[in-house]
Amino acid sequence: MAQVKITENTSKLASYDAYFEMVQSRKKLPRNLQETLTDAFAKIPVSSFPQVPGGKVIEIDSETSIGDAVKILSESNILSVPVKNPAAQNSLDWRERYLGVLDYSAIVLWVLEGAETAAAALSASSAAAAGVGAGTAGALGALALGATGPAAVAGLTLAAVGAAVAGGVAADRGAGKDAPTAADKLGEDFYKVILREEPFKSTKVSSIIKSYRWAPFVPVATDSSMLSVLLLLSKYRLRNVPVIERGSPFLKNFITQSAVIRGLVGCKGRDWFDCISAHPISELGLPYMSADEVISVRDDELILEAFKKMRDNNIGGLPVVEGPKKIIVGNVSIRDIRFLLLKPELFSNFRQLTVAGFMNTVASATHDATKAATPITCKLGSTLCSVIDTLASKLVHRIYVTAENDEVVGVITLRDVISCFIYEPPNFFDNYFGFSAQEMLGN
Repeated sequence: MAQVKITENTSKLASYDAYFEMVQSRKKLPRNLQETLTDAFAKIPVSSFPQVPGGKVIEIDSETSIGDAVKILSESNILSVPVKNPAAQNSLDWRERYLGVLDYSAIVLWVLEGAETAAAALSASSAAAAGVGAGTAGALGALALGATGPAAVAGLTLAAVGAAVAGGVAADRGAGKDAPTAADKLGEDFYKVILREEPFKSTKVSSIIKSYRWAPFVPVATDSSMLSVLLLLSKYRLRNVPVIERGSPFLKNFITQSAVIRGLVGCKGRDWFDCISAHPISELGLPYMSADEVISVRDDELILEAFKKMRDNNIGGLPVVEGPKKIIVGNVSIRDIRFLLLKPELFSNFRQLTVAGFMNTVASATHDATKAATPITCKLGSTLCSVIDTLASKLVHRIYVTAENDEVVGVITLRDVISCFIYEPPNFFDNYFGFSAQEMLGN
């Protein structure tokens, strides 16, 4: 088993190398400029990066219930949160203190795994749905408690969906405006039930980080360089990087890909940024992903297949296309699950619902359909500055590159933009991160 684990880790690390080698082969930023920028980022301490809103990183215990975890994410307006090990709360070693990072998308994908069970819950009236929470100890609760496989998924589905609807998970950065009546839809009683009744109050976050995809906890120190953070967020595919003070196990900051992109927007007016960002993306080698590498979904495919593609390829969104030319007609994101929560009847027909049907229903269910289905696009002639502005202002993780006929010819992610400005110095990973980080990144 150990040999298998080592092989898997080595394979994953090799994929990171392959991505960055591909980036380096395709980007056209002069090497001397890349070296200058890389050297500059290597001299900027992480402590200089802006703090999270409020100045304090939000954390949760692994023993937190799924319902409470969703509530915390929603009320705190965040998409991910570090998970603490309560058994090591007094430990001064961060390796013992933290188990990983819980990403909201992991909960969403867990919901999708049990879509049929969610259908039963969401198709019920508010009163009936509340009753489900109180009376499932025999039917679902006893199975879900301490169980694994489909039974456990069923219990988590009910908990996550119920909490998401009544707790207003769509509050993500203003998205709550799309769902002003979400809590009323199923009734506040449903939310109260999942906080105090079985199996919801006994289904813990640890069930997800042990049984499902979760992000490793790979921190950097406050006196580390921003280059280390940028590499972790780009080459090593982390969506967020915890920051600790050297010699202390407590988090001082939590840097996300989106925060870095917003930071780049703040660099306008600086010679190095203006010089680079004024170029059309095609002159910089973007998009790095070619047309035949873009994973898309046809508008006549099932929405369930779209979410499965995201899960299987570890990506957060897909362009919706039609015809052999792959003309873009929409976009689906992992976070669009919130719109399914707005329309419970969708779940009753979930396994037959097409992507086009999903987008049309979203358009009729919200006052701002553009948040759900309208693709965020740019052209090969668009400047890097405009792409960065769009990513930051639209609060999205990717922008699709289209030809004049709206055919998808590429995609640019937050990871790609960050990668555009830097390269990895020889032996940087081995010298800077060491074996422990290699092991964690390979998980």
